[in-house]
Amino acid sequence: MTTHLSPALSRIGVLGAGAWGTALALAAHRAGRDTWLWARKPAQVAAMAADRENRDYLPGVPFPEALRVTGDLADIGACDAVLLVSPAQHARAMCAQLAPALRPGVPVVVCAKGIELDSFALMSEAVAAALPTGTPLAILSGPTFAAEVARGLPTAVTLACADAALGTALVEALGSRSFRPYRSDDVIGSQIGGAVKNVLAIACGVVEGRRLGDNARAALITRGLAEITRLALALGGRADTLMGLSGLGDLTLTCSSLQSRNMSLGAALGAGQTLADILAARRSVAEGVYTAAAVVGLAARLGVEMPICAAVDAILNRGAGLDATIDGLLSRPFRGEGA
Repeated sequence: MTTHLSPALSRIGVLGAGAWGTALALAAHRAGRDTWLWARKPAQVAAMAADRENRDYLPGVPFPEALRVTGDLADIGACDAVLLVSPAQHARAMCAQLAPALRPGVPVVVCAKGIELDSFALMSEAVAAALPTGTPLAILSGPTFAAEVARGLPTAVTLACADAALGTALVEALGSRSFRPYRSDDVIGSQIGGAVKNVLAIACGVVEGRRLGDNARAALITRGLAEITRLALALGGRADTLMGLSGLGDLTLTCSSLQSRNMSLGAALGAGQTLADILAARRSVAEGVYTAAAVVGLAARLGVEMPICAAVDAILNRGAGLDATIDGLLSRPFRGEGA
């Protein structure tokens, strides 16, 4: 596919240099953009500039010479579009830091997947509250493992934006032969799919760690998709969005591979490790740990039943035992599949 450069979006800033931020920076560069990758810690900036790779989070993937690394938010604020790739629970604070440097009208693409724990706000709501009034927003979500995107393996994502013209411009700016964004206008549904699937992936990991079988995992994925859809509809999202990349696609990937940080965490829980020990041994964030309580709290506020997510929250945050929680799910009354 030939990339047609849009002068208005020729310079892309990526805010956050974990594995996913680094992968997106490489994807933007591959799409022909002048790309800047920002990291918070000066030592990481210096190491990436010297090593020409991100050895902390994505080792073995070399940076092209034209990819620039920076610790200065002014460099990101001067870009034509910003990809926000900080962890979900830090997105609001990160945008508050970015706001003074951001030029008016520069779009911010939220690439974090989660729901804010303190406020139950979606990422779009948390970010909008911290950025200058009127900052254009979009959501990038879908079935992605950072290492595969970084290596240029074929990937398709959802890019959701209420402004059709901006959404199209962002698709053209970021899209390439190997990284294929599909535009949507359902900003709410796209976010719910990406957030809740992390919680469900922990549940599927527990199934793996407890050796409950592939039948059980398939059931969790399917019934989990019903939970995602109920919550999205209650917030004004659309059911068809959840049948796409940011719903079913992301859920299937994250719940089917131990490459998923959330599923591997659940598998370790299922095998008998404690949450504290698992988190202490990890550098990267498993968003589902923090999103579980937020999802359950938001669902309770809206009167939406989400028993699988509630079970994960009980295990992670309320001291519930694994076997008793699993037994509770298996003892629920029989009901129609559409319920």
